[in-house]
Amino acid sequence: MDIIPAVDIKDSKCVRLYQGDYGMETVFSDDPVAMALKWQSLGATRLHIVDLDGAAAGKPGNLKAITGIANTVVVPIQVGGGIRQLETMENLLKLGVERVILGTAAVENPDLVRQACRRFGQAVAVSIDAREGKASTHGWQQETEVGVLDLARSLIKLGVKRFIFTDISRDGTLTEPNFSAILELVDAIRCPVIASGGVSSISHLKVLKKLGVEGAIIGKALYTNDINLKEALETAN
Repeated sequence: MDIIPAVDIKDSKCVRLYQGDYGMETVFSDDPVAMALKWQSLGATRLHIVDLDGAAAGKPGNLKAITGIANTVVVPIQVGGGIRQLETMENLLKLGVERVILGTAAVENPDLVRQACRRFGQAVAVSIDAREGKASTHGWQQETEVGVLDLARSLIKLGVKRFIFTDISRDGTLTEPNFSAILELVDAIRCPVIASGGVSSISHLKVLKKLGVEGAIIGKALYTNDINLKEALETAN
């Protein structure tokens, strides 16, 4: 199981939000590149980069920081937030991003998803961000009536091979992941699933590993030292 530190970028700073609320942010660093290098130096083999401004605006808002990370770290990075055009995906991949993550576009623009999968293949992943089993979009600011499982199944038909699942109500809370929803998704689609939201202890990682997820994204718990990255990596192996 992959352990994937999150670097969330807002206003060119490394922050964490509480339940996706842009008004409840904690700034952990003024230098996202330095933070990415820190997690790499501690053994991370992949990084999860989120452009929070991009997610809200619908277009990249922190390209300078993302470019800096892509040019500096040697481990693969996956990037999400505001990626709603093929051109944006292509530009990010040219920068050295290994995997682009679609969120809002996956709900609102199936044709874009189909084209992206045909063109970029395994470099495309979809993040399903949910509240009470329904997908949310536009930086988690808009709710829909689209169910998680229905959305995932429809996206598989369009060519999507990998999913990231986040229970928004757990994100940044240091509570625990929504294990039942994660297991339901893993069992239903039988595609690689990366779990996110609420991962705050080594015991959570042990449960996620048993559930069969491909990876676990850890955000706030790393920044508050509730989880030691080296210990997490050892647990996942």
